[in-house]
Amino acid sequence: MKAENILSQIDANTKLGDLRKIAKEIKKDHELALELWSTGMFLPRLLATLIMDKKLFSEDVINKLSKDMQAHTFDERNNLMDWFMANQLTKDNEAINLLKSWQNSPFALQRRAFWYYQARLRWTGKILFENTGDLLSDIEANIMQEEPEVQWAMNFTAGWIGIYEEKFRERCIKVGEKTGLYINEKVAKGCTPNYLPEFIRIEVNKRKNK
Repeated sequence: MKAENILSQIDANTKLGDLRKIAKEIKKDHELALELWSTGMFLPRLLATLIMDKKLFSEDVINKLSKDMQAHTFDERNNLMDWFMANQLTKDNEAINLLKSWQNSPFALQRRAFWYYQARLRWTGKILFENTGDLLSDIEANIMQEEPEVQWAMNFTAGWIGIYEEKFRERCIKVGEKTGLYINEKVAKGCTPNYLPEFIRIEVNKRKNK
């Protein structure tokens, strides 16, 4: 399928679900993915993350893609990295090992991906991890110096630690109280706020009531 044909199907009204349907028809096509990526446009690049071939990645290629994402707006670059991580990086053991090495990456989006991945590992509550204490110490020491996108992911990780690991719960709550991050955030009805004391309280109560 030609890139021109794909681009003709994408416009400002295209929904994320539409991209997934297009990707399902294409399956894997790394060459096409790179053509779509080269447009520099958000939706074609999102689609590209679905049809790339993870077997053709190298660390240099992943770093280039990460750098390219930084040119997008705040929300767009975060969405691009989230899709890239979920659809490519977490599907390959070598890429997972690379992802785990990004705690101190020079790219903010890679640091965000590191922390978001740590949160993803924890949000089922099925496994306890030996590095939790070290991660929490890093959050306590560095969250306020981080870029906003990284702050959110660190905060999110602290939230899931606090929900499932009771011995760390008070420390996680205190992170929220001390930083004040998201304390005045307005959220839609039914959504959980990001402010850690509330996030942890609400999600712990949900699990008690099941």
